[in-house]
Formats: sequence, structure tokens, C-alpha cells
Amino acid sequence: MDQILGQVLRNAVWERLDMLSDLATRADAHSLVSVARSELPRLAEGWRSMLRAHEPDDRGDCPTCSTRWHRCKAPCSVWQAAHEHLVAGGLAPQPDLRRQGRRRGPLPAQTRSGSIAPTPTETTGRHALVVTPRRAAVGA
Repeated sequence: MDQILGQVLRNAVWERLDMLSDLATRADAHSLVSVARSELPRLAEGWRSMLRAHEPDDRGDCPTCSTRWHRCKAPCSVWQAAHEHLVAGGLAPQPDLRRQGRRRGPLPAQTRSGSIAPTPTETTGRHALVVTPRRAAVGA
């Protein structure tokens, strides 16, 4: 049951991010201003909340990424990603990585038109309910 709930929650988050990305590329100026006013504060607070959970402790370890057997020194991968996307990412153009984070392994081959060929999972829906294997702990 927890796996199904987790997949539903992940799908909802991915769909929301996809919707925001689509709005950013396709919406008119008035709609963009409206979305920016409502969504940017929510996204900023989401980042703050996540980063607070990854603040280093007195020993300089990330309490969220560390395990009993392996200590993860700061900055952990969450802080590194935050810096890359919120600070350094604005310095140079980046390829569109929106969908890459959801896949393990190589990306599917592109078709002649340049679009990505659908995977078997994607043919049953944009975010088909699939049980993904548990990922190993970060840094383990």
C-alpha cells in the first residue's frame, strides 16, 4: 500500500512540474505573471523546507542523507543540486533535463523528428502507475 501511495504522490509532483514547465514555455505574458505570483513563493518555500532538512549538523554531516554506517559530509547532493539549479544554473544555458531525472540508465533513442520515442511504460499513460525499485541511500 505504501508503494502505491508513494507512486501516486510522485506522479502528482511530476505532473505539477510538467505543467509548470509547459506554462513557462507556452503561456502568454499575463498568464505567466499570474502563475509566477502564485507559484514562485510556493516553490521557494518548498526549496527552503527541503534545504532545512539537509542543514549540516555540528559535525558537518547532513542528518537526512547520513545513515548509521555512513556519514554524508556537507554539502550533500541536495545542497549541490540547489546550488546548481538556483545559483549556477543561471550562468550558462543548460539542456532540457526535466524528464531525465525520472529515468535510471540511458535515455530512449530519439526518432527522426527529434522527439523521444515512448517507452513501454509511457504508452499506457504519461505517468503510468509502475512500482519502481527502491533506490539505495545517497552516498551508500
